[in-house]
Amino acid sequence: MDPPEHSRLRRAVVDEFKRKRVEALRPAVQTIVDDLIDSMLKSGSPADLVQCIALPLPTLVICELLGVPYADRHFFQECTGVIGDHSATPARRQVVRDELRAYIDRLVGRKTEHPEDDLLSRVAAERDRDHLTHDEIVGIATLLMIAGFETIANQIGVGTLTLLRHPEQIRALRADPSLVPGVVEETLRHQTVIDYGLRRVAVQDVEIAGQTIRAGEGVVVVLASANRDEDAFPDPERLDPRREANEHLAFGHGLHQCVGQLLARLQLGVLWGTLFTRVPTLRTAVPLEEIPFRTDMFVHGVHALPVTW
Repeated sequence: MDPPEHSRLRRAVVDEFKRKRVEALRPAVQTIVDDLIDSMLKSGSPADLVQCIALPLPTLVICELLGVPYADRHFFQECTGVIGDHSATPARRQVVRDELRAYIDRLVGRKTEHPEDDLLSRVAAERDRDHLTHDEIVGIATLLMIAGFETIANQIGVGTLTLLRHPEQIRALRADPSLVPGVVEETLRHQTVIDYGLRRVAVQDVEIAGQTIRAGEGVVVVLASANRDEDAFPDPERLDPRREANEHLAFGHGLHQCVGQLLARLQLGVLWGTLFTRVPTLRTAVPLEEIPFRTDMFVHGVHALPVTW
């Protein structure tokens, strides 16, 4: 969307993703991470880290944020699992999307009538201020549910794989937990999951690197390429959590920059800071060439990540 509609809808949720509100979720995120690691360890080695942690973590966190009843979280995990499953037919994915939207429609109705301490309740309570309709609130919640799951789940999968291939960085992280933010930022840069690029339309004629782009022409902005630009990042192929300048574009830029970026950083930081401390011998269970990468999907990642310890 473009302003003013984009501005109105984004304003309805932007306060929910400010630093203070996101930091208030840290204890809940820590508990979810600890429980998922407990379950993985209990199930025994080897395990698929995608199924054990990467998929359920963002689902459970977004449910915590939205105020989804705990008893319904399994339903959400099933829905997001099918939506992100490349082997599911388009018809099957659409059925699940419709079921998810119908559920959220009922949930928004309940939050409107009986508000609680969660995002949906607060957005519903301020609907008149932001001139929101019921359907718009349902749409916002559905978008947050799907977008907040797909990108983070894949960042966890491919990011963890990348870190496991750089054991010296994991050793440094265990020795100095203050490196966690740097590990998160550098992994976001090094493994940009929005791989195909952002689709935009030029609003006026512009020349870039000798190429004239006319107003109205389509443009694909490849963030993964920008994040490996040697003019911005010296030795860009190197994974270096201590980079001093790391103004990456993993969350986009400007008007449409990812509203949930602080929540994404929180989940990645809590996970990697906890996982490599609690499971210091964690390693991949198969050679790199046997790991199934998501080369057939819009979001870069891995379909599975077999690990052992």
